[in-house]
Amino acid sequence: MLLFIVFGVLLAVVGVTATAQAVMVSVYASTTTLDAYVQSDLATVRGFVNQGLDASVVSSAPSADQLARMSSLMGALSSKGQILRVELRRPDGSIIAANDASLAGQAIAPDADFQAATQGANAQVSLIPVGEADAGPGDLGTSNVLREYLPISLGGQVVLVVSLWRDGAPILGQLDGLRSEVVLVTLTAALIAAATLYLVFRSAQGRLTRQAEALVEASRRDALTGALNHGAAVGLLAEEIERVRAEGRGVGVALIDIDGFRALNDTHGHAAGDEALLAVSRRLEGALPGGATMGRYGPDELLVVAPDAAAVDLLGLVEGLRSSLLEVSLAFESSERLPITISGGIASYPEHGSSVSALLSTAVRALEEAKASGGDAVRVARLEGDEEAAVSLSFDVLKGLVIAVDTKDRYTKRHSEDVSRYASYLAARIGQPEEFLRTIRVAGLLHDIGKIGIPDQVLRKPGRLTAGEMDVIRQHVALGDMIVRELPDVDTVRAAVRHHHERWDGNGYLTGLAGEDIPLIARIIAVADAFSAMTTTRPYRKALPIEEAILRLGDAAGSQLDERLVKVFIDGLETDADAPLPGVDLGTTLWTPLRQAA
Repeated sequence: MLLFIVFGVLLAVVGVTATAQAVMVSVYASTTTLDAYVQSDLATVRGFVNQGLDASVVSSAPSADQLARMSSLMGALSSKGQILRVELRRPDGSIIAANDASLAGQAIAPDADFQAATQGANAQVSLIPVGEADAGPGDLGTSNVLREYLPISLGGQVVLVVSLWRDGAPILGQLDGLRSEVVLVTLTAALIAAATLYLVFRSAQGRLTRQAEALVEASRRDALTGALNHGAAVGLLAEEIERVRAEGRGVGVALIDIDGFRALNDTHGHAAGDEALLAVSRRLEGALPGGATMGRYGPDELLVVAPDAAAVDLLGLVEGLRSSLLEVSLAFESSERLPITISGGIASYPEHGSSVSALLSTAVRALEEAKASGGDAVRVARLEGDEEAAVSLSFDVLKGLVIAVDTKDRYTKRHSEDVSRYASYLAARIGQPEEFLRTIRVAGLLHDIGKIGIPDQVLRKPGRLTAGEMDVIRQHVALGDMIVRELPDVDTVRAAVRHHHERWDGNGYLTGLAGEDIPLIARIIAVADAFSAMTTTRPYRKALPIEEAILRLGDAAGSQLDERLVKVFIDGLETDADAPLPGVDLGTTLWTPLRQAA
């Protein structure tokens, strides 16, 4: 609309300008052209006066010879071209001589221009129709004439007037051509200006359109990740549900949360949280199947909306993301390389909710279950009445404690499982009986049970602990002992729980036991605990390679750990084909010994 308005104004301006220019050029050209003719004719008349005009004709009638001579000169004058008639008149309008000799003696009533020429002694020039020519009798043979009254003065008084009539058609044609050229040039310039203006407007409009689209899109995008913001993501989900409702198809959603995000922000600042969020969002965006869309649902939460076929493998997508993050770590200031883990909740329409709010609520509950298990886990929403994943009230006390560890901290649960495997393996290698092996398996699972009483901000802190926080952590062995002491026949388990952080050199905690005063089960658990701690990714650092962990385990022999037990354990890891790998269940034959036995 603005372009049309501007074009309309431009055309109006061009029209007025072209008309004004044509008028001005016409006036100027007419004046210039007429002046040129007048000056040329004045020069000719001067020659005529000097050569053929006898002064006596002013006061008396010319003789026949004088008339013949003047008529001859006027005939020569008219032969120059375009001069149709030449008359020599007295101020009263009587014709003394003309190029047409038959006009001599005729009297023409003086018009206003003729009188002006006789009274002001100035040449009078007019481009007029032939009907207004006021020439002597006879047809001039044209429709327009250029009439010139050229006065001849004597003693300051006009005594004669030379009257000339030129053919006006060529002059008018010349002026019309000039006006046409002016209009053509003006219109050409206007067209060029209009085309330029159109291109400028189109470019500007395109840029404004792109900027408007960018602004609209920016209002829908999260500034940090570039993903859809909360409102846009929920709006997209609503649109997808409406679209598939009539088609009888489904929509899947996955809600992904970064574990320990608040602790990461509190410990290392918001820039650290932003870096973690970017690392997760970029990997997720790169793994999205066709048709799926990602949005930032909350400060540390990402929402994936996957309609139709893309919703089929949401679990695989989130599990793949979780696995890919194993190779990602962050470092801030003096911290070690910190791992990034996620929890995920998955739900689908219409199975888990028939509306946007119901579907998202179900996904949130699934996410909360994943986080409640310690994080680094994915849960699919359960259908109403499905209690398969719920903890049964009929579980015995021991299994309830193991589940309590799992619920408190997923790292603790994984670590405890590994410690149980390593300790059982080491106990078997030193020839302990089957009853001891059963006991040490339980002791391995429960050795860190006291951590269920450690505050989350300390237990899951993504950074080095302060001295005060370490004191809090050390209390988990006493708390664990208090928890398990009420169980029947668990004296040996209690010894493992309470004393697995004692050191061979006596510098451990809580009671400072040394050497063989430390119960054997606690010394075995200590070796397994140290190896698991080094080969398990924790909130404050990445796991060490197995080779590096073995070297550090050997360095701790004789000071922190029982040297005999360390040697047996390392020898088994390096030579036994069935030695347990970190994260692999006992009995899985995926182990390739570092050194083959001789």
